[in-house]
Amino acid sequence: MVVVEPVTSSPKALAVRAATGAGPAVAGFVVARMAGLVVLTLWAHRTHRHPRDLLGLSWDGLWYHRIAEWGYGTFIPAWEAPGLRYDDLAFFPLYPMTVRAADAVLPVGSVACALLVAWAGAVAAAWGIYAVTEHRYGRRTATALVLVWGLLPHSVVLSMAYTESLMTAFAAWALYAAVTRRWLTAGLLAVLAGLTRPNAIAVAAAVSIAALAHCRRDPRDWRAWAAAVAAPLGWCGYLGWVGLRTGAVRGYFDVQTRWGSRFDFGHYALHYVKHMVLEPETLSAYMATAVCAAAAVLLVLALLDRMPLPLLVYAAVLVVIALGGAGFFSCKPRFLLPAFPLLVPCAAALAKARPRTAAVTVAALAGISLGYGTYLLTVVPVPL
Repeated sequence: MVVVEPVTSSPKALAVRAATGAGPAVAGFVVARMAGLVVLTLWAHRTHRHPRDLLGLSWDGLWYHRIAEWGYGTFIPAWEAPGLRYDDLAFFPLYPMTVRAADAVLPVGSVACALLVAWAGAVAAAWGIYAVTEHRYGRRTATALVLVWGLLPHSVVLSMAYTESLMTAFAAWALYAAVTRRWLTAGLLAVLAGLTRPNAIAVAAAVSIAALAHCRRDPRDWRAWAAAVAAPLGWCGYLGWVGLRTGAVRGYFDVQTRWGSRFDFGHYALHYVKHMVLEPETLSAYMATAVCAAAAVLLVLALLDRMPLPLLVYAAVLVVIALGGAGFFSCKPRFLLPAFPLLVPCAAALAKARPRTAAVTVAALAGISLGYGTYLLTVVPVPL
């Protein structure tokens, strides 16, 4: 059952309710992620590796570290195929610039600062997810959703020096601002989200479409018009800057193509799944396939359940980008990690379950999440 917040509630009352009710949900999320850090630390020491390096300098984390330290300008010829080139212009600037600012004031080193920024973003994301979910579906479902999100198989990413946590924080609060009709806040948060990751265009799409839908009912609301126009500016601004730097209108997309990434409407994903059916593959490949299939099913359920427009648009754009993009199949579950609205049916079922059933379910999710996250960082040789 959907709980609709009266539009007469003041912004202050909504903020106070979101703050006071989110405590258990955020606490559960923090405990889940701390448990993941403990398991990873124990296994890292067993394999003679430092957990800080695994979390802060693995895969994309190393690229963000270089940008934070030296700015843009690094590129590496690809070793897998001729003609490919890995260029740091593929990475959006807000996260590494925030890390650089934190490193300027905190005496803990840039890697530790990168982790602190990511962890702060994860906590803010958990709070924002609770706020927007509670507003529409109630407290129990919101609390369950935050916990499930923190225990997904790939939720170890939320503890790494990656941008998913920061993007999800901006996205969740932008969606909350949109469903509570605080349009200027929604537009500003969408701009910031658009500076974190390429798939953050989903936030801009959600805010702009929701604002335009509101404008159809109230054409004189200039705040909604402003949000609709401003929401894509962060994302478009970075693409424009890359275009100026490279001297090509399609500069950013050319950079992505040289990484081997492009949008091919799912042809690569289907070909990869066919390959897995015919030949043995790694556990991570099968897990990625399962996550992608689950995302597609959950999106259909969201459509049938008439999910609120901003949440539906946001989740749908993320799914289309993840499943329709070519390259880096193992990374697709990470690309889907910010799509928390898809988890509403799972959270609603968990919230309605008997206490013993809910406890067993959470324990099973925790075992899978903690073990698989450690496996991804210490065993799997493909990008995360």
